[in-house]
Amino acid sequence: MTLDVVTESPELDEALVESKNWADEDWVHAQFAWLRKNDPVRWMSPDGYDPFFSVTRHADVKAIETDKKLFINDPRPILGPQLLEHITRHLAGRRHLVRSLVTMDDPDHSRYRALTQRWFMGSNLRKLDGRIAELATAYVDRLGDLGGECDFVKDVAIWYPLRVIMTILGVPDEDEPLMLKLTQELFGGADPDVRRSFEPESLMDVVTDFEDYFRALSEARRANPTDDVASLIANARIDGEPVPEHETNGYYIIIATAGHDTTSSSTAGGLLALIENPGELAKLREDPDRYLAGAIDEVIRWVTPVRQFVRTATADCRVGGVAVAEGQACTLWYPSANRDEAVFEEPFSFRVDRRSNHLAFGYGPHVCLGQHLARMEMAALYRELLARVDHVELNGEPAYTQSTFVGGLKSLPIRYRMK
Repeated sequence: MTLDVVTESPELDEALVESKNWADEDWVHAQFAWLRKNDPVRWMSPDGYDPFFSVTRHADVKAIETDKKLFINDPRPILGPQLLEHITRHLAGRRHLVRSLVTMDDPDHSRYRALTQRWFMGSNLRKLDGRIAELATAYVDRLGDLGGECDFVKDVAIWYPLRVIMTILGVPDEDEPLMLKLTQELFGGADPDVRRSFEPESLMDVVTDFEDYFRALSEARRANPTDDVASLIANARIDGEPVPEHETNGYYIIIATAGHDTTSSSTAGGLLALIENPGELAKLREDPDRYLAGAIDEVIRWVTPVRQFVRTATADCRVGGVAVAEGQACTLWYPSANRDEAVFEEPFSFRVDRRSNHLAFGYGPHVCLGQHLARMEMAALYRELLARVDHVELNGEPAYTQSTFVGGLKSLPIRYRMK
C-alpha cells in the first residue's frame, strides 16, 4: 500500500473512529495492515469515546467470538461515542436504544435466537428459491430498462435484497421506501448524504419511527396471523410469556435493517471487485457452477459490510498475549481480520476460487442468523447478471458510506451491455 499510515497515538486512535475516513477503503486497510503487524491488540482512547482494545488479527477476533462467557455484548455491543450512550441511557431511559440479538447475552440470546433460527436455516429457505429467482430476474430486467447506464447501488443493489427481506417479514411493497430511509438513517447516521439531521438526538427519532411502524404491524399480525416472520415474532412467547414490546420491536428492526443493508453492500461491492478484476470475472463467466459459491464468499470477505462489534471481558484474561482486565472492552475489526496475512494468501487479491474462512458473518454463538439467505440472494442475482449482461464497466467514481459500523458502496455508476 502506498497511502500514509497514521501510527502515533493518539492520532490513529482519533482517525480510526472518524466516520469520514471510512469512505476511503484504501486508507482504512492501510491502517489495519499496520496495526496487525505492529500493534494488533492496541489500547485506544479517542476523544469522546470510552477506551477500548482494538483487535485486528483474525485469530484474536475469532477467539473472542467463540467464548461467549468470557466476552459478552453487554453493556457496549457497538463502538460509539459517549454522547450516544448518554442519549440512550439518560434521555431515552433505556440500556440499549434497540434491544435485539446484537445486544443480548445468554440466557436471553439463546432464547430469542431460537424463536426464528429454524426459519432462517437453509432447509427452510429452499422454499423461497423460486421467489428469489423471480426477483433476481426482475431486477436484471430493470437493468435492461435503464438502457445501458445506471447507478448499480441506487437502482438495483439496495432494492433487490430489500424486497426479499420485506417479503419474508411481511411488509408491503409500498412501505419499502420508508424501510430503506430509516435503515440508512440508523446505520449511516454519520454520513451527510443519509443522516436525518446533524443532531445526535435524531437517532432516537429514527428508532421511534421504526417502533411506531412495527407496533402497528404486530397488532395486525396478532389479530390476523399469516405465514410470515412478522407473525412469528408478534405471537412469540418466551417461557410461556409474550415477548415485551421493546424486544419485539428490536427483533423486527434487526431483521428489517441488517437483513437487507449488508446484502446490498456485499452485492454492489462484489460487482465492483469483478469489474476491477476482469480475469476473475472471466473465470466466473466461464464456469459459474464451479466458482459461484466460492465467489460469493470471496465477495463477502472482500466487502465485510459489518465493520465492528464490541465485546466486554467478564474476567481478567489475555488476548493475543496482551492483558485484558475484567470490564475492559474489545472492538473486533472484521475488515482487518478478513485481510489478515496470517490466514489469507495474498489477502488484497480478489480471487473467486479462494477457499475462505472469513469472519464477515461473525463466528460462534453470535454468527449471523441470515447468512444462508444472504448467500442465496447474491447467488441468484449474480447468476442472472452473468447470463444476461455481456459487458460491464465503471461509468464514474464509486463512493462509500461514512460509517464505522455498517457500510459499503453508496454509489456505483456503471455502463453495461445486455446480451
